[in-house]
Order: sequence, then structure tokens, then C-alpha cells
Amino acid sequence: YGYVAPEITESSGLEITEGRHPALEHLVGRDKFIPNSVSFSQKERIFLITGPNMAGKSTYMRQVALIALLAHTGSFVPAKAASVGIVDRIATRVGASDRIGRGQSTFMVEMNEMARILRQSSPASLLIIDEIGRGTSTYDGLALAWAILEDIAERLGCRTLFATHYHELPALEARHSTIRNLSVRS
Repeated sequence: YGYVAPEITESSGLEITEGRHPALEHLVGRDKFIPNSVSFSQKERIFLITGPNMAGKSTYMRQVALIALLAHTGSFVPAKAASVGIVDRIATRVGASDRIGRGQSTFMVEMNEMARILRQSSPASLLIIDEIGRGTSTYDGLALAWAILEDIAERLGCRTLFATHYHELPALEARHSTIRNLSVRS
């Protein structure tokens, strides 16, 4: 299937050249899947991903997490090349769901999950965060997303892919040297 043996390193980097989503490329056909690359370094730890709905932000983030997981299990990976630094945990916050039977709104579920991720993660973690703050008002959601990104940048320093529709968040790139904005086009 065009997979390669990844290099596992003791560094804090994670570099994938022309990576592919292992399940999606089989579903749509490898010739229709456009490969994507990512390169985390000590300097660039957080990628803020912006772009329209259905442009591939979530697919890209899941692809990176799956390739890191496959590499750590000893598997070959769907990429042209991959060098994966040790990942002690992959933590994800994706989707909107509630737990009404337990008295938890979508917002409460989102905040509980995000709080657990921030408590349990370390600089060696890989975070996949998709659309934080959508379960509440626009300005409250923006404030939460902003604060979470700053906490990751200032305290955790872990590799993070953070998708958002908040057009104000790319301003953090100028405030934190570890944050870089990536824009997805459909």
C-alpha cells in the first residue's frame, strides 16, 4: 500500500512527509487522496489549523495521530517518510456530544474532557483538539479556546494540532513563537 518504516527517535519532534489517512485513502482511493506533511520541532510545537468546513482539518489531524500511533506499535505507516519522537499519550477532543442522562450539556462534556487532557498531558504528548468552545456563546468559546492554547504554549509545550473557526486565534502566532497557523483550503 505504499507504507514505509518510520524512524522512532528520542527527540521531541514529529515529522511526516506526504502522510495519508490509512482508512480514508482506502475508502476514496489512493489516487484521490492528497497527501499532507507535518513537521513539529522544538520551535514549532502547536499548529493552529483554520479553514472552511469540510476542507479536511479533522482528517489531517486524525491522520497525524494515526501515523504516530502506528509508528509506536511497530507498524509501517502511510507516508513517504516519517520520523516520530516518543509520544507518551495521544489525547483527543473532537466532536460535540452531550450526556443528558447524566445531566451534562455539550459544553460541560467538552470542558470536562479538556480539563482532563490538560491535567494528564506532558511535553511528550500529542494533542488533537477540534473546535473547542462551540458548546457556549461565541465570546465565551473564544475566551476558552484562547486560554487553552496559551496554557498549552506556556505550560505544557506539547505537540498540538488545534482546529478552529475562531478567526481571532491566529493572532496568537505573533504572541507565542511555538504557535504556527496552518490554513486549509478546500
